[in-house]
Amino acid sequence: MSDLAQVLSWPQGEAELVAELQGGSESAFDWLVTHYHGPVFSLVVGMIADPADAADITQEVFLKAYRGIGKFRGGSSLKTWLYRIAMREASNSRRWWWRHHRQQASLDGKDERGLLLQIEDPGESPLDRLAAGEVQQIVRRALRQVPAVFRGAVILRDLEGLGYEEVAEVLDVSVGTVKSRILRGRQALRLILAPLFERTVRTDHAAKHRDSESRSFGGSVLGLGHQTTGSFAFDGGGEQGSCDVASASWQRSANLGSPERGVR
Repeated sequence: MSDLAQVLSWPQGEAELVAELQGGSESAFDWLVTHYHGPVFSLVVGMIADPADAADITQEVFLKAYRGIGKFRGGSSLKTWLYRIAMREASNSRRWWWRHHRQQASLDGKDERGLLLQIEDPGESPLDRLAAGEVQQIVRRALRQVPAVFRGAVILRDLEGLGYEEVAEVLDVSVGTVKSRILRGRQALRLILAPLFERTVRTDHAAKHRDSESRSFGGSVLGLGHQTTGSFAFDGGGEQGSCDVASASWQRSANLGSPERGVR
């Protein structure tokens, strides 16, 4: 990829970029890959978790984008269009993986519960290693345990910052379905994270109590009354909804939602 593509934004609008892409411009496609490779890989690895597989799928996404750009009619943004391809390829990969390993497990006589654990916890991804702080790493690992149908909606909304209409376009479902999936995904994530942060808070609280009984603890994690450093952006777009674990209430700050409050 050219050095110029790595440092400059496309000088014209998206319509002009699409025209260049459809005209076969190598520099336009070079810019597209450079600009969107990171976000697409981040989305795919969030769904697949295995970095090697995610890298292969990301390449396939851009190959299909290159082949299919002639059919792009501008009904959505290029980003949304790429994300739709990425989600479809990730979903196809997961289905293939499941069928293949389920058949292999039957031949080997392996327990399917153990297989499910292998699928949901395949190991640390590059996003985990590069994430700024322990909170981000914990949340990203916890996301792997959220069912894929809800995880995709949460990643698109809370990590990639897409609006509800954009998420609906990517997933090809209604906005109401998107909000329902996000709500259930956030609830599942909260249930996974609660005991993890509770153990961290109790351990840290005991250590600090030994150092100074008079020290006050500001903030809380999940309302446990202790400040833990680090923050994790949990809601994107125009709304402010960061999951700051040093805030007074994890649930309120993270916008994890509840059946009574709905989802924002």
